[in-house]
Amino acid sequence: MIFRKSALIAALAATIVVPLSPVGAIVVYDPTNYAQNVLQAARALQQINNQIRSLTNEAQSLLNDARNLTSLPYSSLVPLLRSVEQTRTLLADARALAYDVAEVDAAFRTRYAQSRPTDPDALLVANARERWRTSLASLEDALKVQAGVVDNLATHRAEIEQLVTRSQGATGALQASQSGNQLLALQAQQLADLTATMTALGRAQALAEAQRVAAQDQAREQSRRFLKPGSGYVPTPVTMFRN
Repeated sequence: MIFRKSALIAALAATIVVPLSPVGAIVVYDPTNYAQNVLQAARALQQINNQIRSLTNEAQSLLNDARNLTSLPYSSLVPLLRSVEQTRTLLADARALAYDVAEVDAAFRTRYAQSRPTDPDALLVANARERWRTSLASLEDALKVQAGVVDNLATHRAEIEQLVTRSQGATGALQASQSGNQLLALQAQQLADLTATMTALGRAQALAEAQRVAAQDQAREQSRRFLKPGSGYVPTPVTMFRN
């Protein structure tokens, strides 16, 4: 460092032009003064270089912040909402017995209720027919929901490919985060479809089991009426062949 300063002082001293002095004037050269001036100039240059480096680092930091704050130019919200609406519509179209607590309660207090001795035969037959229709409709509803979920798989696959590609090519943290969030939303939609499928299938199985139990109870009541002494079945002679 001392060698560099000495060389710099020598170079500057070599380039100094001493103005012509009047005849008879005495020129005084103070090397210490020149050395101090050179050192001050060197320090000033060093400070300027430091400031330039600092400004360069700040500019680079701002560029990095701009990249990190760049929004992802793609959104899977619309196709995801379309898939959600399709599944929701299929569940809402449940026939005969909807996904409603009050309606289920009313059904199990009427057509799925225990057969009473005072119920007319026509009511027993009507309830049995209605239970059969409900079970058949619930099976059809479950198949429709499953078909809708399978149809959503093509949309989900296309969105996964898009989001993974965007995530790998993300220019900043925000784009990568948004890609990850959309992938999580897609996963949540797939779980919702799975839940809907299991719900529809469980509904169909529950109604089929309820129909079986109600049919057994009704069969016992009808058997009791058939075998009831006096008002049940009365055998009568029947002629099968004519003489």
